Amino acid sequence: MPHHLQRPLLFLLLLLAAACCCGIAGEAGGGSCELSVARGGELYSFALAAPTPAHRHGILSEDGFYKVAVNDSTLWFQLCDEMLFNFDPPMCLNCEDCGGPLRCGTQCSALVSNTIRGYDVCTTIGRLSKSQLSLIDESNPQKGLIVKMFSSKCSISVSIFCDPTVAQVPDKFSVSGRCDYATAFKHPSGCARSVSASGSGWGWLGTLFITIMSLLGGYILLGAVYRYYFLGIHSAEVKLVFQ
Repeated sequence: MPHHLQRPLLFLLLLLAAACCCGIAGEAGGGSCELSVARGGELYSFALAAPTPAHRHGILSEDGFYKVAVNDSTLWFQLCDEMLFNFDPPMCLNCEDCGGPLRCGTQCSALVSNTIRGYDVCTTIGRLSKSQLSLIDESNPQKGLIVKMFSSKCSISVSIFCDPTVAQVPDKFSVSGRCDYATAFKHPSGCARSVSASGSGWGWLGTLFITIMSLLGGYILLGAVYRYYFLGIHSAEVKLVFQ
């Protein structure tokens, strides 16, 4: 195999191996909106920000935020990202730690406004960098996920119940303690993808091995074709080349 063809093929093999490793690491560790759990010989994988046929942004609100108003309080939040306001931005005091008065709500993932002495006062209750995912029901992964986000003193828990056909946005919330908020809704992104984890088959290691062996076979075949048709090396001459 000529030197100028060896480098591209070697690079292709290294690139494939790196891609496979990255994919495996992503499934195991997950990001801020990804979770994989094993239950009863099955692996349940969640990817809240992944597009679905009916929702191209996954769980993310296409408006840039979810809004829930109850009595004199208004809750804004976004999942898997910071909020974005192209309309109806929060208008409240004390928004310095989440975008400031001119861009209130744009540098955090959850914000609440409460009417205090006639004024609307903001409190940051969640940030994307301080978030965690857990199952709604540890014994039933198909039920959905809880996304919990924190700020310095407050938090918000959003329960996403699995519904493969309906996206029902939240219309109420509750608060406990000083400022720990909770809300819930239904969404197809709350449904897990289930794959076998019982050990039947080789799994990702077998797939990686087969892929590399296939590429290696193609590499050898390409080299043989090149030597035969371009260099004119045949039969015994090929053996001499390998020796």
